[in-house]
Amino acid sequence: MSTSQRRLILALASAVGLLALTACTAGPGSSAAPTSTTVPSDQRVENAHPEPPEGRVIGVGTVLEDAGGVALCMGAIMESYPPQCSGVPLDDWTWDGVDGSETSGETTWGAYAVYATYDGERLTRTDPPIMLALYDAVAPEDPTGGIEGSTAADELTRVQDDISARLGADALTVGPERGYVWLQVVWDDGAIQDAVDAEYGDDVVVVTSALREID
Repeated sequence: MSTSQRRLILALASAVGLLALTACTAGPGSSAAPTSTTVPSDQRVENAHPEPPEGRVIGVGTVLEDAGGVALCMGAIMESYPPQCSGVPLDDWTWDGVDGSETSGETTWGAYAVYATYDGERLTRTDPPIMLALYDAVAPEDPTGGIEGSTAADELTRVQDDISARLGADALTVGPERGYVWLQVVWDDGAIQDAVDAEYGDDVVVVTSALREID
């Protein structure tokens, strides 16, 4: 057999193997949930752009001031001393007359309920804050109406990992509970919820906002 004939046979074998693999992964009956490649790029969760709230909001978390400025941290906080976090920049903040703070070096922090306006990137304080120890929080409504989700546990884990990888710090918290993946972001007017519904299907991911409108 000539060299050219051997090359032709190898090429045909490779092509047949590729077709067989494609049939196995994308053939009829596949039950894989939608992924980021099944919707237009401008409709994916990482590209969703909620409109900011029109009035005041309240946010609960740690106000931290260091050399980089002041921020309200509503997500994870590093267990260092002093603490560190990646929060939402907070303007017009003052520690004057505010109890419950602690200082170490150039860092001052404390846990508060903060009244502010939000432009989609920054918070601007509007009213004196309330120490969290004195704040009587209102329990949010359950967006699921108490109905348990029906998505399989392994699929919830896959969706959670996908969202975490793509949103990074924009996902304040993300994890499975009661048959859903619960995703908390700083603020959503429904745009992020629509995006995750389009990607993963309805009733798979529940999006909640850390900021709550009060006006």
